[in-house]
Amino acid sequence: MLLGKRKLKLETERLSLRPPVHSDFREWAALRQASKAFLTPWEPSWASDHLTRKAFANRVYWAQRSVASGSAIPLFLFRRDDGALVGAITLDNIRRGPAQAGTLGYWTGEAFARQGYMREAIGLVVHHAFTRMDLSRIEAACLPENRASRGLLERSGFKYEGVAQSYLQINGRWRTHVLYACLRSDRRGRVEGQI
Repeated sequence: MLLGKRKLKLETERLSLRPPVHSDFREWAALRQASKAFLTPWEPSWASDHLTRKAFANRVYWAQRSVASGSAIPLFLFRRDDGALVGAITLDNIRRGPAQAGTLGYWTGEAFARQGYMREAIGLVVHHAFTRMDLSRIEAACLPENRASRGLLERSGFKYEGVAQSYLQINGRWRTHVLYACLRSDRRGRVEGQI
């Protein structure tokens, strides 16, 4: 992670991850619009101004403040070979002190789903959180019927921990979620792909 006057940027073999900037608006809006039917069953309801430049500018300012304060790391995923925006991943709700934990959230554009990009990004972000940020626990949650997301978390070394009733409002209603976590020092047994 590069902070201070330099920008935060993480890289894998196929991806570059960095916080959003204002010039990403058109590509982000186009990918979100093209993937709307694919994403909305799994996400909070989109506000009426979700795809507007003003809402995106607010997202960029939030990202800048979050990185500067250490409360979150919101990153866009770009393919290195052609620069295409693939999706986004955020390590949010970063808690220091005795918790040393954060919460992972992510989305992929429909055209880029099931190609291993998000697994690559999750592996990198978790590794960064454990080795560079000294976090001890990364949490994630998804809808029980979201088999793709559950499989992704499990292949990425996350382990099922339980159920949270009425955890988040998804697509306009309170929904129960299944909870997963990845621990830096996991004594529960290794899972394939765990860092």
